Amino acid sequence: MKAVIQRVSKASVTIEGEKVANIQNGLLVLLGIIDDDTQEDITWLTKKIANLRIFNDEDGIMNKSLLDINGEAIIVSQFTLHASTKKGNRPSYIKAAKPGIAIPLYENFVQQFEIELGKKVQTGEFGADMKVELLNDGPVTIIIDTKDKV
Repeated sequence: MKAVIQRVSKASVTIEGEKVANIQNGLLVLLGIIDDDTQEDITWLTKKIANLRIFNDEDGIMNKSLLDINGEAIIVSQFTLHASTKKGNRPSYIKAAKPGIAIPLYENFVQQFEIELGKKVQTGEFGADMKVELLNDGPVTIIIDTKDKV
């Protein structure tokens, strides 16, 4: 499971002209899932993201987490995070999980993240053509792969 985490001042997701998610001050999480991902990956990653100290404290030091600031989050599925570009110029997405595997894991990830935060999070729509808009704050962008957690 791979996540691109972006600290945002604001972010939104629009599908077919309708804004389906909209936040201020929080995290936009782009999530890529592979066949080998498990509940253990979900548990570890949701806890890690919720507790990442990437928000400024009163001294301007990145010392607060999303939990500490009571921030908001949008989680967007993004199979292209697992693109392989080793051969040729057309990326291969063979490592990305097919919807039958990915959708339940994505939904479980969202539920687990809501438990970690103690509130609802917003999402895109799995498989939809989404327009994601954000104002990256910092910029702060962090990539975490559960296969590299050691």
